Amino acid sequence: MISVIISKENILGDMIEIVDKSNLNHLKNSFRIKIDEKVRAVDGEFEYICRVVHIDKKRVELKVLEKKEDSYSSDVEIDIALGILKNDKMDLAIQKLTEIGVSRIIPLVTKRGVVKLTEKKDKWDKVVEEATKQCQAVKLVEIMEPLMIKELKIEDYDFSIVPYEEEEEHSLREILNRLEKKPKKILYIIGSEGGFEKEEVEYLKGKGVKSVSLGRRILRAETASIVVGGILRNEF
Repeated sequence: MISVIISKENILGDMIEIVDKSNLNHLKNSFRIKIDEKVRAVDGEFEYICRVVHIDKKRVELKVLEKKEDSYSSDVEIDIALGILKNDKMDLAIQKLTEIGVSRIIPLVTKRGVVKLTEKKDKWDKVVEEATKQCQAVKLVEIMEPLMIKELKIEDYDFSIVPYEEEEEHSLREILNRLEKKPKKILYIIGSEGGFEKEEVEYLKGKGVKSVSLGRRILRAETASIVVGGILRNEF
């Protein structure tokens, strides 16, 4: 079913009015919707199954047939602090992390990072919106403002990990198996293309972040972000 992302302001009783140009183009030109066709709308909290009742140049009107609770999101929040990657790599990571179902993406400025922050946050938000429609989610992934490692609020999480290529003692699976109770809020931290400086990892470990190995193969940052996110989402 075609999905469209709306805001609460679009909802007028049992009617939803679409006036945003991007959404209009999405519905009218990309999918060529017709009167009486069913459309799925989400507002970040609820899912609405609707019927198209009006189409003109400036708006599309939907009649709400059914309002549903969000059944797609987990009660465990998984946030990722991701070293800022080059152009398409960052877009790919954001797209796949949205599909996986992370809660927040924190762009991370690291010592080995080579990317100057010229990307527009609006562009990243657009990637999230398109991926949300594709994967039929209800909540949009929140992309935070970029932070330095020492600005991360690690104390806000009850479980946090950093995959590190020099870690030889603890694997991700071992750390997960040792958990005594299900965490409610998780943070995992992935470096940029150049990885982390040892002192950055030592700082994180000093704050209670667990260093883990992902195996002998060295994964690209975008791959590691997706792999670990998928493991954590599957686990919890």
